[in-house]
This record gives sequence, structure tokens and C-alpha cells, in this order.
Amino acid sequence: YATLTRPEIAYSVNKVCQFLSNPLEDHWKEVKRILRYLSGTLHYGLLIQAAPIDKPLTLIGLCDADWASDPYDRSVEAEYRSLANLSSETLWLQSLLTELGCQFYTPKILCDNLSTVSLAHNPTLHHRTKHMELDIFFVREKVLSKSLIVSHVPAQDQWTDVLTKPLSAVKFCALRDKLRVYDKYSLIKPRSTSAGEC
Repeated sequence: YATLTRPEIAYSVNKVCQFLSNPLEDHWKEVKRILRYLSGTLHYGLLIQAAPIDKPLTLIGLCDADWASDPYDRSVEAEYRSLANLSSETLWLQSLLTELGCQFYTPKILCDNLSTVSLAHNPTLHHRTKHMELDIFFVREKVLSKSLIVSHVPAQDQWTDVLTKPLSAVKFCALRDKLRVYDKYSLIKPRSTSAGEC
């Protein structure tokens, strides 16, 4: 339940949940650490606001993947499969919004792997990508038809890192804000005081 309203703990919760069938003392310590974090940040939560009715919605997706920390072939394949899955989900969301009569800009997908972004735009297939041709054709077709925009995002600006890997406290807090998980007290605007109030 907590990960629905506090997505910044998704990575930690996922890691400890992998040991539910046979937890050890270290796993219990990690669960207590997550609970201490939640207890100390009870006033944090997702900021949910109504979409403006006078302009189209902006749909932005971020994809990231890693396969055995390989910076070459396998990493690009994992990133591209992640891009293909996100593209599919984005198109489903696009279809739903269309059925609901909502206006939206062309969805944009941001990926931190330059090779993957290049494959999405490059009409030439490379011999190393034969086993993922269907994914490449699917995404490239959507990019060429302007149904999707696939762009590169620098790794340091990749918001999904908070959901997929352990981070330093500084980077964790910065990315938590990008997920729109805010301290509710920082969002309260001070009342303007009138002449009779102190």
C-alpha cells in the first residue's frame, strides 16, 4: 500500500520482498529502516492536482534498464526492450485518453541510453540486433509516424533511478522531488496578513 502513495520507496520494498519466503535478520533490519524512513516523513506524499482543462495533457515516460551492468551489447538490448514495453504502455494510455475525449500532446519517452535512442530513429538495422527486430520495428514505426517522440536524457537526470537502484541521500531527495513526492508543509502558502492581523 505505501508504495502507491510513496513511490520513492519502491526499490527498497522490492528488494526486501524478494526474501519474503525466507527472511533473515538483515532483511528485517532493512524493513525497519524503511519503516523508520516512513515514520520520519509522514508529512510527505504524492502531489496530485487536477489537469488544466484549457490545454492538452503532457505525457512523458522514462525508461531505464540494466542487464548485468554490461555497458555494451546486453545493456542496449535490455534498454531497447524497456523502451518497447514503455512504448506499448504509452500507446495504450494514448488510446484510453482518446476514448475519453482528452486532448494530449504527442507522448514523449526519455531514455538515458544513447544507443537505444539511435536505434529508435535509425532505419538501418545492425547485425547484432536481429533477435530484437520486432521491438525495433514496433518502436521505429511509432517514431516515424510521429505517434511517439523518443529523446535522450542524460543519466544524471534519469528520474527512474530512484525506482531501480540504490542512491546517495542527496540524489535520492532530488529524485524524490521529481516524482512529485513533497513535504506537505512546504506546499502550504503563508496567508497574507491584513491590517488587523499580526
